[in-house]
Amino acid sequence: MDLLHKEIKEKIFTEKQFFLIAGPCVIENQDHAVKMAREIKAITDRLNICYIFKASYDKANRTSINSFRGLGLLEGLRILKLIRNEFNLPILTDVHEVAQVSTVAEVVDIIQIPAFLCRQTDLLVEAAQSNRIVNVKKGQFLAPWDMRNVVEKIQAAGNPNCILTERGASFGYNNLVVDMRSFPIMREFGQPVVFDITHSLQRPGGLGNATGGDSKYIETLARAGVGCGVDGIFMEVHDNPAIALSDGPNALPLDRLEALLIMLKKIDSLVRNPAS
Repeated sequence: MDLLHKEIKEKIFTEKQFFLIAGPCVIENQDHAVKMAREIKAITDRLNICYIFKASYDKANRTSINSFRGLGLLEGLRILKLIRNEFNLPILTDVHEVAQVSTVAEVVDIIQIPAFLCRQTDLLVEAAQSNRIVNVKKGQFLAPWDMRNVVEKIQAAGNPNCILTERGASFGYNNLVVDMRSFPIMREFGQPVVFDITHSLQRPGGLGNATGGDSKYIETLARAGVGCGVDGIFMEVHDNPAIALSDGPNALPLDRLEALLIMLKKIDSLVRNPAS
C-alpha cells in the first residue's frame, strides 16, 4: 500500500473528514480529464476539502448501443494513473466484471461497484479482496436497509473499508427520488455514507436514446443531503455539460462548483458541531 492510499483511508475511515468525489462521468480524452482534475483540485485545495478524482474508462450501461462508452480499460487506466501521479490525487473508478478488478486495483484507490451490480456477490468479493477501498452504489431497486447484506459480503471477504453511496430510487418510469431517511439508516451499518447528487437527478432513458437529467436542482439536493449528515458527496462535474459525452443533463457545471462547496462546508461544520 503506497502513502497516498494510506492517507485517503485515514482521512475517510479514521479522521472521518468530509470528502468530495468528483470528475467527469467518462474519460473523454486525456487533455479534458487532466484539465478537470487540475481545476477541481485547485478549488478543493483553496477550501481545504478532501478530494477524490472520479471518471470512468467504460460506461457499460449506456442507454443506446450508439452512445459513447469511453476509452476502454487500458487507455482509461493509463490516464487515471497519469492524473494520480501528476496531482497526487486518490482515484475512483468503476468496474463491471470480476476480470477487471485486479488490473484496476493496480491504479486506483477506490473501486466502485455500479448500482445495477450492487448485489453481484462475486464482483463484491473480488473487489473486497483487492485491498482497495470499495464504494458500492445502492441499487435504484433496493431499500436502504438491504445494503446491510452488501456490507456483510465485503466484510466477510476480509475488507473493512467499505463506502455506501445513495443515488436515488426508481420512482415510476424515467424518474428517481431520494429518500433522505436512507442516510441515517445506512450509517447504522458503521460505514461512511456518500450522497451521489448528480446521478440522483438523472431521468433514466428519459430522452429516448439517452438519459436526461435535472441539474438545476443539484444545489437543493446537495444542501439537503449534507444537512442529513452524510460523510461525503459525489458529483459529476464538467466544464461544458452541453457537450459532455455522457450524463451532461445532470452534471454540475464547473463554474458552479466552488460556491456550492463553500455552502456545503458550512452546513457540514454545523451538523458535526451543532453547539459551535
